[in-house]
Amino acid sequence: MTVPSEELQPAVPYGTPDAPRIAVRGEARLEVDPEIARIGITVTSRGKDRRAALDDLTRRNAAVLDLVKSYGDAVERLETGAFSISPELKDKGRGERVHAYHGRVHITAVLTDFTALGELTTRLADLDLTRVDGPWWALRPDSPAHRQARQQAVREAVQRAREYAEALGSSLAALVELADIGAENAPPYPQAPGGRMRSMAYAAAEDEAAAPLDLEPQRQHVHAQVNARFTMTPPQL
Repeated sequence: MTVPSEELQPAVPYGTPDAPRIAVRGEARLEVDPEIARIGITVTSRGKDRRAALDDLTRRNAAVLDLVKSYGDAVERLETGAFSISPELKDKGRGERVHAYHGRVHITAVLTDFTALGELTTRLADLDLTRVDGPWWALRPDSPAHRQARQQAVREAVQRAREYAEALGSSLAALVELADIGAENAPPYPQAPGGRMRSMAYAAAEDEAAAPLDLEPQRQHVHAQVNARFTMTPPQL
């Protein structure tokens, strides 16, 4: 037997004349400074011989890791991702004739010191066959900004409900329900992006060190919403 869709919906908790109910939504939007910045580093090599390409890739990868680690506590996390050595076949001719070998390593670094970020990004881009993407600005998952936004959304809901009650010559009596938007049937939250890419840098060919990039942190937007239901004293209509 098919159950009508309206029967699957939760019943709305209506009030009574002696205990009317108010349903409101509280919302908060904050704009705060980022706490971390993530950069992506891609080290590459190319050679006629597989071993030569691998040796060059190993040497350049070690140089990148040593440079990033030299910034000490400014680097919160350093991770190596995908690694590959792949042959490039010749376009013409029969058989599996290899023209060259390409090596690639992806590295991710997360920094908390934005003063060091511009200098490190520039120095990395100055290395041979090294590409830098980013930075992506973000807040930590446990950032106090998230708690502040949630608390502000609750206060806004209480204030809105109180104003409705006062407009009826009444006052709030009790909290019946407080829930995140969609909490009753919530899908998994998708991971929010930390911020759009702000710069991309490539290896430089000059002998002199390049001037550090001046990177301005991108402000982060934090949003919180709650649904709240209250009972109130009988209004003076």
